[in-house]
Amino acid sequence: MKESTIEKPKVVSQEEWLAARKELLSKEKDLTRQRDALAEERRKLPWVKVEKNYVFDTASGKKTLADLFGGKSQLVIYHFMLGPDWEQGCPSCSLLGDHLDGIGIHLAQRDVNLMMVSRAPFAKIDEFKKRMGWRFPWASSYASDFNFDYGVSATKEDAAKETIYNYAPTKFPSEDRPGMSVFYKNANGEVFHTYSFYARGLEDMMALYMILDRVPKGRDEGELSFPMAWVRHHDRYPESNIVGVKAAKT
Repeated sequence: MKESTIEKPKVVSQEEWLAARKELLSKEKDLTRQRDALAEERRKLPWVKVEKNYVFDTASGKKTLADLFGGKSQLVIYHFMLGPDWEQGCPSCSLLGDHLDGIGIHLAQRDVNLMMVSRAPFAKIDEFKKRMGWRFPWASSYASDFNFDYGVSATKEDAAKETIYNYAPTKFPSEDRPGMSVFYKNANGEVFHTYSFYARGLEDMMALYMILDRVPKGRDEGELSFPMAWVRHHDRYPESNIVGVKAAKT
């Protein structure tokens, strides 16, 4: 990895640093209040009833979208980029997968079920999931229009063209794109789509970027071919600086 440079910092006394930090804290609190207000506005968006009968392949057989709620009234689906003919999942989606693995039990306490969904056949999904050591449930939408209807897949013919992604015409370098969709199921079993977000909106799910935004070098991606070009699957980095052992090579 290329060593970046840091702009020469201004070195001050503890008292001067504390004054500057408190000034920035005031702006951070303003941003927190704005975020809370936006979250409330987000929850007030209108809903759309899901009329199509989507069927998925899962570890326990065929499941409908309503089945994926797993007894909860709220369902969050991460549209994981793993296409039908891909050898492995997208590295950037895998980074987000590392963040999401393990939180399902906590979300369940707030009446939320978390699922991954990809277009790859289930056998390929299961193989990759085992390689990565993840525990979250993961379903295949291979035989349905689900990915296309929720704006995260395009046909091979359309992938090279400008298509709608993140609610606007966009050129995306892949048939499959990342995103997250939210659904609600009422007492009558009716399912509603309440929210979807894509692209940089997904950064909120990544604690890694929240940490990098607070260190002196920041994200350090300015000279890369694209922002996440440095990301690898967690078993493909040359070594782990956390545990001090070589990553598995398979």
